[in-house]
Amino acid sequence: MNERSIKYTTFVIERNYSASPERVFTSWSDLSAKARWYPKADEFDFRVGGREINRGNPSGGPIFTFDACYQKIVQNSRIVYTYTLDQGETRISVSLTTAEIKPVSNGTQLIYTEQGAFLDGHNTPEQREYGTKFMLDKLSEQLENE
Repeated sequence: MNERSIKYTTFVIERNYSASPERVFTSWSDLSAKARWYPKADEFDFRVGGREINRGNPSGGPIFTFDACYQKIVQNSRIVYTYTLDQGETRISVSLTTAEIKPVSNGTQLIYTEQGAFLDGHNTPEQREYGTKFMLDKLSEQLENE
């Protein structure tokens, strides 16, 4: 068993997409659009107070459960949500995330900010940031291929 601990962190990832803010927002807010770059949700209710739940593990190990609650949504501009991440029955982190969507001359700037509490050494901020960058790169590929 891991020693009880909490590691707090904030990381910011910025991406520029050659797509409109409306297309970027739709990539987050529409279930079929989001499933093209993010694991398909078991539950998806995109509204303030709504939840998004994803369960799975591509490597065949324990099931990971992402359980998010949308806190604030501004059409084509901002998405704020809180989420927990569990590995099996173990809570490994709790986070507050903001996705800011800003128009720029050649498309859209996305500013992704995550503030997290990583629990008992089960996951690290570095692992989370790496995984998030990977997913935002998949979003970029999806937007380019549409």
